[in-house]
Amino acid sequence: MSKRLKELHDDITQKLQGIVEFPRREAELLLMAYLQKDQLYFITHSDDWIEDDEPKLLEWIEKRSRNVPLEYLTNRVSFYSRDFYIDEGALIPRPETEHLIDEVLDSVERDDSLTIVEVGVGSGIISILLALHFPNARLIAVDISARALAVAKRNIESYGLTDRIELREGDLLSCVDERVDVLVSNPPYIAHDAPLDSNLSYEPQNALFGGEIGDEIIRRLLDEVLRRSVPLFVCEMGYDQQDKVQDYLRNFAVKSLKFYKDLASFDRGFVLRISDE
Repeated sequence: MSKRLKELHDDITQKLQGIVEFPRREAELLLMAYLQKDQLYFITHSDDWIEDDEPKLLEWIEKRSRNVPLEYLTNRVSFYSRDFYIDEGALIPRPETEHLIDEVLDSVERDDSLTIVEVGVGSGIISILLALHFPNARLIAVDISARALAVAKRNIESYGLTDRIELREGDLLSCVDERVDVLVSNPPYIAHDAPLDSNLSYEPQNALFGGEIGDEIIRRLLDEVLRRSVPLFVCEMGYDQQDKVQDYLRNFAVKSLKFYKDLASFDRGFVLRISDE
């Protein structure tokens, strides 16, 4: 059975009403991904006839109507103006995490020969972007999840960076014996009892929840930074965790501590430099 593209767009929009925030835009994105066409094609070919009973399309519509993230259906996510592979093994990167990349770029000289470690590599996107921006850096990317590491491996291979980024499975820095010049992390920082949007139930829970309070993993990372004398630590955090980070570091020798915000003006992360003394 066939329908014109614009009619199919209307039908999918109707099915997503009350489920997603922007049903018409979501329907458009779903169809563009399914047809493997861009927005210009979508606009200029609205009268084209499309088979609307193809199993893959029906499956995507049904799953999206249950709030399965579109990125997991298409296995594609855009981040920092680049495309990456994604599946249920790794957290879907959010646009606000792009600020984490920006803060590292603002804090480190591009040509320095450094060992950069990312804890919680997930899909590998952060390590890949840092490798592209810091040509002389060695990167070690750690995750406790074998499924996440498989996603990261696929992305790292697709960008030809297997000789620059070493993947390791472990808890925080337990598998890293080398001196760390820069530590980067977007750790789990949500409290266990925090209410979540239904679409987040499809994402790996160990990448979301940071403990009963939420900042437990951040505090463990701070302990590692201080114990190992890591000169620079750039970390994402929850919007309500600035005071907790400041309080935790109050009695330590800190060279500088800067907090940064996202585009919505929420506290989003911090840049920590420890004292050389």
